[in-house]
Amino acid sequence: MGRTYEFSCHTICGESVKGEALISPEAICFYMMNYEKGIINEDNHALAGQSIKDKILVLPSGKGSSVLQDEGLYALKKYKSGPKGIVVQSSDTVLIAAAIVMDIPLFDRVAHGFYEIVENGDEIRVDAGLQTLFINKC
Repeated sequence: MGRTYEFSCHTICGESVKGEALISPEAICFYMMNYEKGIINEDNHALAGQSIKDKILVLPSGKGSSVLQDEGLYALKKYKSGPKGIVVQSSDTVLIAAAIVMDIPLFDRVAHGFYEIVENGDEIRVDAGLQTLFINKC
């Protein structure tokens, strides 16, 4: 039987969400994607070739100008290949605005210890109302 960890967090925008964690050790430019499949196409990126579709994306920050972030997240939403939600270490106005416009749940300020425990494939559930994030480990 698995174990559940609980962390406080801050809801920036969006509803409660649940899905499989995909962790990026570096910022992501959502413009550098295969939009139809949600695959990261950025050369030399740690997640190059992996899909963010329907994942809870955990990353340090967004990367790029407002035009690049908005256009990239718009295309991912259009093709229904974007993440279910995003947990970000350092939120910035560009990523926040893009997530709000594209209606992608965005969370930050996760309590200490989260980034040391979460792993790819863990189930993450975020209760936006309670501002609580849960990790289910198998």
